[in-house]
Amino acid sequence: MTDRTHTTMESHPDIAEMRERHAQAERAVTTQRGQAVEALALVTGLYLAASPWIAGFNGFTTLAVNNLITGIAYALLLSGFGQAYERTHARAWAAAMLGVWTIIAPWVVAGSVATTRTVVSNVIVGGIALLLALAAGMAVGGTDRGGTARGGRGRSARMAR
Repeated sequence: MTDRTHTTMESHPDIAEMRERHAQAERAVTTQRGQAVEALALVTGLYLAASPWIAGFNGFTTLAVNNLITGIAYALLLSGFGQAYERTHARAWAAAMLGVWTIIAPWVVAGSVATTRTVVSNVIVGGIALLLALAAGMAVGGTDRGGTARGGRGRSARMAR
């Protein structure tokens, strides 16, 4: 018979890696910068969703519906980004694309909706959305796409041994 070494679940390498990713998520959310980006992104998304009624261009149905859907999607993408830390990179890029879309939407959506109100509102909120999304993406700047610290030993490095 062979002698088997029994280890506990806590010492398994995958469990340790999951704990480290969770710790990174907690650090990202508990920093003042992370909290500020998350709060401002939520406010930006909510403003974008309500902007047709706030800025007074709700008569342009196509742009109003576009802003409503885009604003809700943006707020959902970036609110709570720390809980999905390993997916923050992709979520931040998607949110950045929504920011770019918001900037160009008055010229792209159906109908003649490119008035001063629509352009100013969408360009300002789209620029802010883009900057916040890039800031959220920079929160994961010290990690690679798999969520492990650069230079650290992730699953692929352990598998190669």
